[in-house]
Amino acid sequence: MLGAGDIMLASELKRGQRGVVRAIHMEEADRKRLSEMGISAGTSIIFRGTLLWRDPLLFETRDAMLALRRKDAHRIEVSG
Repeated sequence: MLGAGDIMLASELKRGQRGVVRAIHMEEADRKRLSEMGISAGTSIIFRGTLLWRDPLLFETRDAMLALRRKDAHRIEVSG
């Protein structure tokens, strides 16, 4: 379980686990793309599972379900 002060990567969340985005370690254009999809610092995300061959990963945020490549989710830092 992700505690209030624990920090991990979005790619490490377990199915059904919620995290709050703390940092996105990507280039500006990629951060902007994620922001336009609804993922930015302070956003709550829930890991819902994976698609074929464990990639991409499915996340729920606000009112949307988003599929992110594992390599992108690995660059998103979340906390409880």
